[in-house]
Amino acid sequence: MRTLHISRRAVLAGTAVAAASLPLGQGRAQAAATPAKSGYRWRNVVQGGTGFITGVLFHPSVRGLAYLRTDIGGAYRWDDRDDRWIPLTDHLGWDDWNLLGVEAMAVDPAHPNRVYLSLGAYTQSWAGNGAVLRSDDRGATWKRTDLGVKLGANEDGRGCGERLLVDPRDSDTLWLGTRHDGLLKSTDRGATWQAVNFPAAPSVTGQGVTLLVAVGRSVYAGWGDSDGTSANLYRTSDGATWEAVPGQPTGTAAKVPIRAAYDRHTRELYVTYANAPGPNGQSDGSVHKLRTTSGKWTEVTPVKPGGTTADGSADSFGYGGVAVDARRPGTLVVSTNNRWSLVDTLYRTTDGGRTWTSLKDRAVLDVSETPYLKWGADKPKFGWWIQAVGLDPFDSRHVVYGTGATLYGTRDLKHFAPQIRGVEEASVRQLISPPTGRAHLLSGSGDIGVMYHQRLTASPSRGMASNPVFGTSTGLSLATAEPSYVVRAGWGDHGNGAFSNDGGETWTPFKTQPDPAGSAPGPIATNADASVLLWSFGTANPAHRSIDNGATWTEIPTFPKGAAPVADPLDPTRCYAFDTTTGTLFASTDSGQTFTARATGLSSGDTEFQLVAAPGRTGDLWLSLKSNGLYRSTDGGATFTKVSSCHASHTLGFGKAARGASYPALYMVGATDTITAVYRSDDEAKTWTRINDDRHQWGWTGAAVTGDPRVYGRVYVATNGRGVQYGEPA
Repeated sequence: MRTLHISRRAVLAGTAVAAASLPLGQGRAQAAATPAKSGYRWRNVVQGGTGFITGVLFHPSVRGLAYLRTDIGGAYRWDDRDDRWIPLTDHLGWDDWNLLGVEAMAVDPAHPNRVYLSLGAYTQSWAGNGAVLRSDDRGATWKRTDLGVKLGANEDGRGCGERLLVDPRDSDTLWLGTRHDGLLKSTDRGATWQAVNFPAAPSVTGQGVTLLVAVGRSVYAGWGDSDGTSANLYRTSDGATWEAVPGQPTGTAAKVPIRAAYDRHTRELYVTYANAPGPNGQSDGSVHKLRTTSGKWTEVTPVKPGGTTADGSADSFGYGGVAVDARRPGTLVVSTNNRWSLVDTLYRTTDGGRTWTSLKDRAVLDVSETPYLKWGADKPKFGWWIQAVGLDPFDSRHVVYGTGATLYGTRDLKHFAPQIRGVEEASVRQLISPPTGRAHLLSGSGDIGVMYHQRLTASPSRGMASNPVFGTSTGLSLATAEPSYVVRAGWGDHGNGAFSNDGGETWTPFKTQPDPAGSAPGPIATNADASVLLWSFGTANPAHRSIDNGATWTEIPTFPKGAAPVADPLDPTRCYAFDTTTGTLFASTDSGQTFTARATGLSSGDTEFQLVAAPGRTGDLWLSLKSNGLYRSTDGGATFTKVSSCHASHTLGFGKAARGASYPALYMVGATDTITAVYRSDDEAKTWTRINDDRHQWGWTGAAVTGDPRVYGRVYVATNGRGVQYGEPA
């Protein structure tokens, strides 16, 4: 399968996978996890959240039991005893990368150990079909049913309500809302699924079912493809026939039902609406309640969008999350969403929506455990992308809400702190483990830039790298002969490149930057002695070179456009680049002033082919060509020889050599036969040992891997949605 960088915020082209048609697949048991014989222990490098929390679900009948879902990083269960989240889907492997997006969760109020997940990140033709996981032990083990339809957990609408529901009249019956294939039903606890008649017709590009919620013995379904005049909320009371709910609100502010929650004490259903599914693109919204005993609708919107802020900008936003208090009638919280000018907030009411209080107005935020949430500023924001809201059914003052980067929680409605321990959702792009200094790891990620990990078990005390702050990191490089010197590149509002003279603790922006840097920042490299910088800007722009620490830049006409520059670890005059367009290795012997072609005829056409240089050697290059295998050159790229021990190689890195070995340990994400996994070699790739196991796979892991040059056996693995995983021999 051809897999690309699947960005959290953007969808890139991938392999075409034919969509299967209904009827849907039969259930199959998930194979039991088998620990690797190498006995590695795997843990997350702690960053603390770093991704969009799309749903949080308290179990209604068990104190301290809750579940959390993410758009690309799987699902979690709250461990109340240890005060942390436990990942539940790390067993999903390389071929199941699309299933790390969790579309919806469901629990069974009558059977506390049962939990269900619907999985599938994308609905595009190149993405695989979705799946449903079901568990009888709170997610410790799973059974799986592959679906014949696609789900979209990382597409617009991913912060909408739960599209999966256990029927309130029969625990064996489940409902599953899809985006483009209508409503599905299972009568055997999710083992098999069939399409059911539903009054609204799905759209090829629409949202379909946005939420499912139990209201007494009835089920209500939100419909996301309404034009604002047609019905968008339906219900069934017998599990067979569906009807539009009479009297429901219409108009732009009530176009898309986002989430709903039922107050069983007052028998009122609260629904949040927006003019778009979100999390982006919402500029209008409202909150309404339905008294189910009489059919009466009442608008209870806390603040209507469309006003003007103090600086004259429009106060546009939608409404997102809603959660009712199971203990106090008429008490609930709702969230605004996409409110950038005044910043999103939670509104709380204790009188059924007649009056509201903004919790943001008196909130005290403590992000000392995850300082990156300040984003280079003096203090953090209350939140953005707030569509997931939860209210503990056993504690009326315990409220949690998800943002684009964390899950905040409060137990007194005033003091808020991240309740995120155990959740790591970064999409990691670059990894460096320095040979000296206080940090054992530097990482570059999508959305959160670069982090300096002085301790692997705590979120970096300095937060994300600032001056400037990056959203997404595109390049990270260390001078091997001067390891205190590091450079980085990425998407930033105040510059796209910076250097550090203290190993990445503090940064200084380049005095100038080439014109393409603002619109196409790409990979960057420093040569061995930190005297030269090479910066690439995509296939449409020439690369540039600096010999004065970024004060001035000159074009490199002979550098292959779009290639990633690689510095020789020993010789500062030597640099390399692999042209993935033509399958040609280019090399420079004049510190990057000119590049000439060397080896030709290698595999081409895939921008993810990776070239790395072995530490402590000159001209020792390794080229990962994905399913085309692994190649090595010991003559500076003049010739390459295929490594016979590898069937496939996606990314390669180096670490401290084994005792008695003269060559660094190699770490690879690839395959020696048919299993794509994490491997280590202590004998220059003659033989390999798999070092992860079936329980620790994390979906797609093809971006970066590196060993620790100071600790033999320690390896860092970049994941697309589960942060940085590091393993050590047990």
